[in-house]
Amino acid sequence: MRPIVTIGDEVLSRRVRPVTEFDDELRELVDDMFATMYAAPGVGLAANQVGVDLAVFVIDCPDSEAGRLVGHVVNPVLEPVDEVRDLEIEEEGCLSIPGPSIDVPRPAHVVVGGVDVTGAPVRLDGHGRAARCLQHETDHLNGYLYIDRLPSKQRRRVLEEYENRTDS
Repeated sequence: MRPIVTIGDEVLSRRVRPVTEFDDELRELVDDMFATMYAAPGVGLAANQVGVDLAVFVIDCPDSEAGRLVGHVVNPVLEPVDEVRDLEIEEEGCLSIPGPSIDVPRPAHVVVGGVDVTGAPVRLDGHGRAARCLQHETDHLNGYLYIDRLPSKQRRRVLEEYENRTDS
């Protein structure tokens, strides 16, 4: 397991580096990320959330069509879906901002392509909560937190709730 970094850590606010070496260290990172995510407990975790500046995330999240989406993606790319994108407004939180959560609009169906720890192509197709999780983790790797998608008033409210929680 690895410690989860929280808001304010610089690694969360910048785009991470692409993975270029597919070796035992990468496999160990993915294994550690799954262990850390399950212990947190969470449904997704990006490498920069454990302080690693690499484009990798893991997911184990309920999916409204498949039941459950479990996997990892290295060098992920969010792909457009060929259908009309319906936005779902659901509650979202983050292991790097422990405590508060708030409704965030996101597309209800997305696909993320990339490779696995061996460099083989992988494609994760997410619906409902799994789609939200895929977008959330991809955002992390691009240097964004879910609160960056909120209007300033809502963002301030989440940050105040987080700060009040950590001050007590």
